[in-house]
Amino acid sequence: MEGSRREVKDVYARMKQSKSVNRALEFLFEDDIRTLKEQIALAEIPAPPFSEHTRAVDFEKRLQSLGLENVRRDEEGNVYGDHKGSGGGPTLFVSAHLDSVFSADVDTAVTEKDGVYYGPGITDDARGLAALLSVVRALKAAGIETTGDVIFGGTVGEEGQGDLRGVKTFFSENKNVDGFLSIDTVSPQEIIYTGTGSYRYMIRFRGPGGHSFGSFGTPSAVHAAARATAAIADLETESEPKTTFNVGMIEGGAIPTAIAETCEMGVDIRSDGIAQLKALEEKIQRIVERAVRVENERWGYGETKGVAATMEKIGDRPVAPQSDGHIIVQTAWHATEALALTPRLAKPVSTDANFPISIGVPSLTLGGGGEAGAAHSLDEWYQPKRSYLGPQRILLIILGLAGISLESILSPPLLPKR
Repeated sequence: MEGSRREVKDVYARMKQSKSVNRALEFLFEDDIRTLKEQIALAEIPAPPFSEHTRAVDFEKRLQSLGLENVRRDEEGNVYGDHKGSGGGPTLFVSAHLDSVFSADVDTAVTEKDGVYYGPGITDDARGLAALLSVVRALKAAGIETTGDVIFGGTVGEEGQGDLRGVKTFFSENKNVDGFLSIDTVSPQEIIYTGTGSYRYMIRFRGPGGHSFGSFGTPSAVHAAARATAAIADLETESEPKTTFNVGMIEGGAIPTAIAETCEMGVDIRSDGIAQLKALEEKIQRIVERAVRVENERWGYGETKGVAATMEKIGDRPVAPQSDGHIIVQTAWHATEALALTPRLAKPVSTDANFPISIGVPSLTLGGGGEAGAAHSLDEWYQPKRSYLGPQRILLIILGLAGISLESILSPPLLPKR
């Protein structure tokens, strides 16, 4: 991390003297059991991709019960409400995502064994949603007024094919927001401040087809897809920044005795570098074009009568670069130290924070506390080990960024207005 800023250290030195802040931290410790119960309740509400409505309605009621102002649901399905500040400060959006990766037919019941809780989505991101609610309760219980406005909410479409649709919609409709915190993962020490970008493509090959014997010599959509897949598999990518590719599915043809008319392949490419991601995208486009040309030339066909291909981009998660010297990172660093924890700068991952970072909104992804494993599987588990530390750190980061005026302690906002 780049040189530490004295102003941030001073903020947390003053904050440690605040009775209200310490009262809020104590509240979060005592609220730990309730937070876990809420986490379980939220996890057991199915929230498949593009079908988050039931959980969103439940979460909306919970936000309303906490006294947030203007709790609303936008057309995309995001739910959020306002914690109004005293005025003159920045606007901060704090959210967790409402959706899970699991389809509607998955049993989301949570079970417990030896203090460990098992259930699809018990952590990702039911923990984030519950931690957020606990933080709002703490602010209310301690009577803390921030200088800046803080918007608390839940977003849709973070997982998979959701393509960050919720957070993209939020920031397109709320251009006055100056910073963003996403509660996703669990570690109270890691600071996720950059994001891996990804493009996802559905590539469709279509040809004339025909009988495997009688029409032999006709270009095949499956053969063209196979040529493209083999060429993609032979690509070499950079290890720094990490850049990857994957052909995740191929579907096509009808029966072994028919030359395939159609074939689809799903391709995922990722990178921590903007230039590397775009370069890999261009390579794959050329590979597909060449695979079509080679398949047609193999049988003496032109493009008008042979196989053709289309590439549909079905996922676009932007690369999210951000300096570790940014004030939002420094704030998280010193807030972590204020809890006697050792902060760690994490490697890039893909979260809701990708999009706001890519459009210039300072953002972080923070853990909701506890320990977890087997994410995105039916064996997903969560252990509430010192889990209160997640909400405590989130609270301190919010107060540092938004600013507070308590007792005789003045802590101006660290987050600048854009």
